Amino acid sequence: MKTTYSNSAPDNEDDLAAEYAFDYSKAKPNRFATRDSSSKMTVIVLDKDIAQAFPTSEAVNQALRQLIKK
Repeated sequence: MKTTYSNSAPDNEDDLAAEYAFDYSKAKPNRFATRDSSSKMTVIVLDKDIAQAFPTSEAVNQALRQLIKK
């Protein structure tokens, strides 16, 4: 096999489109994802000021558990 070298600089032009249309009707479930119901996660978006007070999910969970106990 012959190795060839290029003296030209690589193109810095982005060849990605600004947006791609994805047909979700043809999507298939991830066969590698766990199907255990105990590992499901709920995502909740916090306001910026709240997120600053609770930087980790553990901090949020701890505060909510204290609120539930009362």
